[in-house]
Amino acid sequence: MDKPQGIARVTETREGPGLAINPNTVLKAYRELEYEGLVAARPGIGTFVIGTLDGGSLAAHGPLARDLARWLARARRAGLDDESIEALFASTFRSASEEDIA
Repeated sequence: MDKPQGIARVTETREGPGLAINPNTVLKAYRELEYEGLVAARPGIGTFVIGTLDGGSLAAHGPLARDLARWLARARRAGLDDESIEALFASTFRSASEEDIA
């Protein structure tokens, strides 16, 4: 998260349309962040950052994000759309977790 704790995020309904993202995708992302304990929704007010990622692991995020961006580019070149990419990632992640790899 790039926002300090306690900082309000733009409401879900305002953020999605300006970015040309399906509002359901934005809502799903907010719910996942809420589930992870990183944000808290305040009905009628907005969504607030209440937690951050462990600072010790942030150094690893840059290289991993670059690897993931390259993987996403390869997936798009292979003809996968966003839904297919998400499904492939989720399926692979679940399989790896079940095998104690992730």
